[in-house]
Amino acid sequence: MEKLIQLDKRLFLHLNHLGNAQWDGFWLFATAERSWIPLYGLLALLLLWKLGWRQGGLALLFALLLFGFTDQVTGLIKIGLQRLRPCYDPQLSGVVRLVATHCGGPYGFTSGHAGNAFGLAGFMMWVLRRTSKWVYAMWLWAGVVAYSRVYLGVHFPLDILCGGLFGLLSAWVFYRLYAGVLDCTGFRGCPSRD
Repeated sequence: MEKLIQLDKRLFLHLNHLGNAQWDGFWLFATAERSWIPLYGLLALLLLWKLGWRQGGLALLFALLLFGFTDQVTGLIKIGLQRLRPCYDPQLSGVVRLVATHCGGPYGFTSGHAGNAFGLAGFMMWVLRRTSKWVYAMWLWAGVVAYSRVYLGVHFPLDILCGGLFGLLSAWVFYRLYAGVLDCTGFRGCPSRD
């Protein structure tokens, strides 16, 4: 395990030091949750347009529940595992290229940004894959958000990888719950109980 952690730190330093001041503004914008608001609005409109008010509204409700779930659970994981963020790691003191004005809390495993971004991308893909090919662009957005955390110096690559995987797993569970509710609410008709 120690070998994996050291490899993760070396990969972090390599990726983190690829940055330069010309790109800092872009990565700060990409990571800022307020910059995602227009995307969320477009996704809500896309759900309502492609699925209708009732089914799209239900999908929107499940997307919001998913977002809250991944956000809260990644916070609990951070508290439980207590792996320091790169900017708090004494072994990396003075070598982290910290672009972010605030490092966040002391613990970073797993990344809530990656969990939320990949969770939303996965959920939207499963919900809209038959009606909109544009939904696949969500993977690019999720990747940019996830990488921004390493670029800015606030997460290790394993924080990102595990956060993204957790987000995808959560998205699949919430999609299955959404599909189950659709099957039993008159949208598609409940399966017979014979």
